[in-house]
Amino acid sequence: MRRGFSLAGILLVGLVLGAAGGIYADQAYPDQLPLIAQPGTPTSLDQATFQRALRVIQNDYYNPRLDYSALSQGTVRGLVEGLNDRFSYYLNPAEYKRQLEGYSGQYIGIGVEVNSTGVYPVIDSVFPDSPASKAGIQAGDVVVKVDGKDLHGLSSDQASNLIRGQAGTAVVITVDRNGVQQDLKVVREPIAIPSVRSTTLEGAVLYIRIYSFGDSTASDFDKALKSGLPGAKGVIVDLRDDGGGFIDAAQNVVSQFVGSGEVFELRDHAGHIDRRNVLGSPPDPTLPLVVLVNANSASASEIVAGSLEKHGRAKLVGTVTFGKGSVQQDFPLPDGSDLHLTIRHWFLPDGSSVELKGLTPDDAVTLASPTDIYDVSKPDQGHANDAQLNAALGLLSADSP
Repeated sequence: MRRGFSLAGILLVGLVLGAAGGIYADQAYPDQLPLIAQPGTPTSLDQATFQRALRVIQNDYYNPRLDYSALSQGTVRGLVEGLNDRFSYYLNPAEYKRQLEGYSGQYIGIGVEVNSTGVYPVIDSVFPDSPASKAGIQAGDVVVKVDGKDLHGLSSDQASNLIRGQAGTAVVITVDRNGVQQDLKVVREPIAIPSVRSTTLEGAVLYIRIYSFGDSTASDFDKALKSGLPGAKGVIVDLRDDGGGFIDAAQNVVSQFVGSGEVFELRDHAGHIDRRNVLGSPPDPTLPLVVLVNANSASASEIVAGSLEKHGRAKLVGTVTFGKGSVQQDFPLPDGSDLHLTIRHWFLPDGSSVELKGLTPDDAVTLASPTDIYDVSKPDQGHANDAQLNAALGLLSADSP
């Protein structure tokens, strides 16, 4: 039994790079799950067809040296693909190992975040001073191939797993930039994914950016808030390009601003409801608050933004969010591989869902370019081009006494 990631699995509402969503410790699941019959549908797999196909392969396939491990993995992968769920997938042992590294905020890769909202994955952001940044990869690049493998239709997690590898090895990323394709060779290095960064902006505004909701987000956010809150006249929480993560971390962030009530609720296929309430007393429940969002703010980010808005605690600035209202869980398999399955949907305190529609900001503001987003790691560059951040500062200034 693996510590932390054993029987529990991981509840995920993440979109990019496998950020995770809260560990249910010691939650066992049965080896055989009961099938719930739907009208007019079969209640079990067609074992006869499966066995017939296997016998044909064994008897007639040209190469007699079959790799039964690969056949087993391909069978499970096919089962998951048959669900036709964009957020459910199968990971072989190597892929799952790399995903676990991403959960911890440490992995070997090139330092990018990707999304899969279109036909091909797109680079959402490039970490400062990362191998990708040094190689010339830019936010907005469409990732067409990785080492010659076409990425058409692949999810962001699948694309990320192809990009990652051993430290010191090179990977060729084929990107499409403004209709022109180019191959960029990048050497993989150990990458530390930032969870939270903060600073104080003009007008005594505490700015906190959450990059992902990972293992350390709750404690990192708490530290940023405690160190920056004294003397602050307002707070901006930046969730742009944050694809989600641990739902427990999202619950913690909302609890820092809301004194009572529900943060969100989970519903499973049987209609069971798991309500998640705020965890304690916020340090300053009336301090003016603005949350920045964009089209890449997903799942856990949408929990935070949506819950704070529904509680009347924050105004949202930016563009319509991604719209991911489902929760995934990892089910490790005996051979070290993993089933990553949608098991629940989540709903905001008023019962609404963001699934496929996202959150609409109170103040709709677009950016001319993704590169205009304020880089808190380089505060000397300023935020003159960040129209969304400037709009948030304007709202807080108007709310100041």
